Amino acid sequence: MGGVTREEAAHGGAQVRDPGLQPERTRLAWRRTTLSCTVAAVLAGRAALHHGPTVVGVLACALCLLLWVGFLTVAHRRMVALTACRPRALTVTAARAAVLCTLALAVCAAAMVF
Repeated sequence: MGGVTREEAAHGGAQVRDPGLQPERTRLAWRRTTLSCTVAAVLAGRAALHHGPTVVGVLACALCLLLWVGFLTVAHRRMVALTACRPRALTVTAARAAVLCTLALAVCAAAMVF
């Protein structure tokens, strides 16, 4: 108890990092964000069609659906990449796409509420 393991001794006394934990936490965070995005899209669609289908409401629902599918695509690609033994870093383009889809979906949902 309290002794230094062989792995720690081989790395100068530092604890060995488990490379599987960080990608797993990141993958779970992507799943939570995807779920939140899904809820926001559904609520925005419900709010847009609450008083019956109008042209503006249907277009808003279509826009929310398109943004949700875009975010879902980026998130799915990232979660698949995280299953690799050594996942590659998130590209700038994918990060921008995720941020833009999330912000645009939030703006759509907020606009439909007010």
